[in-house]
Amino acid sequence: MAKLQSLDPNTPMFAQFKEKTGPIVLANTFVVPKERTEAFLALFRRQAEFMKAQPGFVSLQMHKGTADSQLLMNVAVWESTEALATAFGSPEFQRMAAEFSDDIVSYPHIFEQINV
Repeated sequence: MAKLQSLDPNTPMFAQFKEKTGPIVLANTFVVPKERTEAFLALFRRQAEFMKAQPGFVSLQMHKGTADSQLLMNVAVWESTEALATAFGSPEFQRMAAEFSDDIVSYPHIFEQINV
């Protein structure tokens, strides 16, 4: 299973699930060894198909770091933290998450849009 790390050590993602807000953006940056990229993306695509079918899902994009980077970043929009937490906590999603190699590190964080 991939290692989950907090992007903001003062506000881990699971604490963010308690805040009832929305719409929200989940930005999840993954550090993926180059030799695992294709296997990671195949499993991620399965997870994405599952998530797209969940209530409250809005959109998803995956990005790859440039210049031979080992970083991949998922940006997913959800109607609410509640919808994301429900989908994330589902047994089917957790089974798929357990399939990721343990040398992958994930840095998920939930954001709200602000007007500037």
